[in-house]
Amino acid sequence: MDKKTLPPQKQAIQPGLESEMRPMPEYIKKNYIGSKKLEGKTALITGGDSGIGRAVAVHMATEGANIAIAYGDSRELQDALYTKELVLEAGTKCLLVEGDLKEAECCNLLVEKTLSEYGTLDILVNNAAVQFPKKDLKDITDEQLELTFQTNIYPYFRVTRKCLEYMKPGASIINTASITAYEGSPRLVDYSSTKGAIVSFTRALAAQVADKRIRVNGVAPGPIWTPLIPASFTAEEVAVFGSDTPMKRPGQPSEVAPAYVFLASEDSSYITGQMIHVNGGTPVGG
Repeated sequence: MDKKTLPPQKQAIQPGLESEMRPMPEYIKKNYIGSKKLEGKTALITGGDSGIGRAVAVHMATEGANIAIAYGDSRELQDALYTKELVLEAGTKCLLVEGDLKEAECCNLLVEKTLSEYGTLDILVNNAAVQFPKKDLKDITDEQLELTFQTNIYPYFRVTRKCLEYMKPGASIINTASITAYEGSPRLVDYSSTKGAIVSFTRALAAQVADKRIRVNGVAPGPIWTPLIPASFTAEEVAVFGSDTPMKRPGQPSEVAPAYVFLASEDSSYITGQMIHVNGGTPVGG
């Protein structure tokens, strides 16, 4: 049986560019109608220039939130500008902030710029990540190990820590984990480890800030068609991406983002310390 799900393609540099993907990911369904669930709120999204981050930005804007997007460098500016255009079309404001979130000061500046622009900070989406597949643990160099952890988990701590200085009761923090936190991935040992750390971070922080009426939850996506995929895997692997799920296909960012809207809104007011699994039907524990 033909397992092909996508055209073969490869990008050379992490975390990849959405503008170079074929087909382009779907960031919001044409029939999605906002209902002002986040009206008047401010959402800060790391890695919001493309992929799941872009979809979350557009969905939250459609629900009435003003958006601040953190993106890595000038190479990602084109994607970031397009996301801003989409947010503006949805009828709200969009702030773009360039910076290397591996640097602690950039994490602090990101939060300060968001507050300076909007005056409030109600929703934080920790989302930026990289991954570098390796067949054997011995192939993961110290440099790769440090880069993966410094990108995938350290900013979650630092950006959240700064946000908590300003967040008020009713605020929501949403962390992007992964199915690999639960299943593991033999070719993504370091990446899977950071995603497992994010799950524990989410649960522990939720317990710590519950008395402040700040909720902390996460989303654990399965195989989603984002720029990270052609930037991580070979063209042959991309061609069958998602074929091993019960649904036999990869998910689209548009199929993940509504989970973030739910966790950011009052619809989930009695939910904290939890993970929502959007993975095409793969059973996981936790």
